[in-house]
Amino acid sequence: MDTYASAVAGLRERLGVELFSRVAGPDGPANRARIHEAPGPRWFGADRPIRTVHGDASMFVGGLRALLLQSLHPLAMAAVAAHSGYQGDPWGRLQRTSTFLAVTTFGAADDAQRAVDHVRAIHQAVRGTTDQGEPYHAADPHLLGWVHAAETDSFLHAHQRYGSHPLDADACDAYVADTAVVATALGVVDPPRDQAELAEVLASYRTELRATPQARSAARFILFRPPLPLAARPPYAVLTATAVADLPPWARGPLRLPRVPVVEDALVRRAGHGLVRTIRWAMTGPPPARAR
Repeated sequence: MDTYASAVAGLRERLGVELFSRVAGPDGPANRARIHEAPGPRWFGADRPIRTVHGDASMFVGGLRALLLQSLHPLAMAAVAAHSGYQGDPWGRLQRTSTFLAVTTFGAADDAQRAVDHVRAIHQAVRGTTDQGEPYHAADPHLLGWVHAAETDSFLHAHQRYGSHPLDADACDAYVADTAVVATALGVVDPPRDQAELAEVLASYRTELRATPQARSAARFILFRPPLPLAARPPYAVLTATAVADLPPWARGPLRLPRVPVVEDALVRRAGHGLVRTIRWAMTGPPPARAR
């Protein structure tokens, strides 16, 4: 029995290390220690819903959903395609994003502000025109508002379906209000502060959304051409199928992601629950051993 338990513990540790290194990068352990151990006040207290949502394994689903949803704004997608280098360095982009989320959610207030200032400086330099000649600027508050709303909706939606502790209605509103703090710091003007406002903001962008060739190319890359070893591709396929199944119907058609109701309801979401639980099990680590 001890041999079996030791083997399971070893598997859990290896899987957790591999997942964490993918998401956080080679500096992940040092960054985690700096973020969580730095002294000083935080933007969010330990009881805030943003910590519950952003600290859960459901973020793996929510992050993919957010990328697909955000790609539907042609100006946002043009900026990403021209300036982010996501196909050349997808893991680097993921690691920078996850570090930003961790710092602003859990880090000291001074570190959170420095992270925001760094992102704002990058946004100021990102500007250009789409293939149709439409100008874009990553620091445009309206464009930032779309990115924020799509991200907030995706993280909350994934948490409510796959999170270990789904929020009640008041806590969902509080989560949206928490994310508004970060959005305001990034330059979003009057971000939504509850679920009703979030739904209104998302609806207000609908007339601007369309799937450009760049958006469909990004979806194909995310869903079918990830730079992963063969052994990791089956669980990744479950993860992406779960994220696609959670997209709103109006977002799937433009990206040519058809819905298969019976398969999704009976298989995909069930598999998604199992995979998220496995990720949570691996990344949480075992409980401390009891003294004998």
